[in-house]
Amino acid sequence: MELNYSIIGVRLKQARINKKITQEELAEKLDVSVTYISRIERGSTAINLKRLSAICNLLEVSMGEILDDVSPKSASYLNNAFSDLLKNCPPEKLDLIYKLAKIIVES
Repeated sequence: MELNYSIIGVRLKQARINKKITQEELAEKLDVSVTYISRIERGSTAINLKRLSAICNLLEVSMGEILDDVSPKSASYLNNAFSDLLKNCPPEKLDLIYKLAKIIVES
């Protein structure tokens, strides 16, 4: 099954921020490098289920919440992906994204 690791990373980052834990603190608790945590949050590296489980346990978030609709084959994949991406976007950037999307859709 193909997974979108960028979406997983965004969700893990948000869960970490919600718990008020820094990348450094999370890395220390997992005995990994800060660079590794950063790559996971950016979606530039795959994460195995064992490591994902450990991170989810530390952040007190379910793996189901992190993995929900992260496969391009899922019906609501793009809706959830856009929602996650835009969740913490400042209003001025949301406006710009909307205008660009509108131009693309209408062309």
